[in-house]
Amino acid sequence: MDLAANKAIETTEATEATQLKAARLGEILSGLGRTLIAYSGGVDSAYLAYVAYKALGTNMLAVIADSPSLARTHLQDAIAFAQEQKIPLQVIQTLEMERAEYVRNDAGRCFHCKDELFQVMQRFAEERDFRSIAYGVNVDDQGDFRPGQAAAGKHNVAAPLLEAGLTKSDVRELARLAGLRVWDKPASACLSSRIEYGRPVTSEALSAVERGEDALHALGFKQVRVRHHGEIARIEIAREELERALALEMLAEFTRIFKALGFTYVALDTEGFRSGSMNALLGTDLPGNARLVKLRS
Repeated sequence: MDLAANKAIETTEATEATQLKAARLGEILSGLGRTLIAYSGGVDSAYLAYVAYKALGTNMLAVIADSPSLARTHLQDAIAFAQEQKIPLQVIQTLEMERAEYVRNDAGRCFHCKDELFQVMQRFAEERDFRSIAYGVNVDDQGDFRPGQAAAGKHNVAAPLLEAGLTKSDVRELARLAGLRVWDKPASACLSSRIEYGRPVTSEALSAVERGEDALHALGFKQVRVRHHGEIARIEIAREELERALALEMLAEFTRIFKALGFTYVALDTEGFRSGSMNALLGTDLPGNARLVKLRS
């Protein structure tokens, strides 16, 4: 048997394995009863909401939390996707910005954000007779620093994708096969994740990051992050787009945009875009002498 034939068999087997996981996911969701889905509009939560609606119908409700850390474009797109798929959706308000432990922005920030989210969702569930809450963590998320998972555990939030054994690539493949336009949507954490640990989260900083990323997208860049280091804006752009970003005219445009947003210095990160790059600072001395240690989940 030639190499191409072997590859075709491996692909078929992988697809069959993924489909078995998808079937298991449906069984898990059906067993949850009336369920709230923590929804952000990213591929994981979007696929979870889509399958939950298929499995539970009107016994599910997608819930998206609106706060200053959610970019307006992401909120609008998340609402649009739910409407396209006729998924029941509720926008709720969360108040993590009123929590001092969140605003101080240490290694536990994400825990306090998710703790707020799940507290609000629990109250919502009790008021409307929902039995379960679920969120879109997958197998691959277990290998990263994600304090939000500890908050999910604290509130007994179900993790159907994880329980079914689905990886990020599984979810993307299943979303593609289902014809969901979000299947290849770039990953995007909340705006607060762009602010360096130890520097307080403020509405002004979040706005500067959001406006900066919107400007980069308007220039045609697909995968970007604006990292806020006080006076310095550190721009991350996907490596396949870096050549265009490095043109002198484009660098001048970056300078113009980010100085207008209040930054004194503008830096283009030569390593390109990478998720969680701020986590490299964990365990080091940070602004305000904030020494950070990883949380134990």
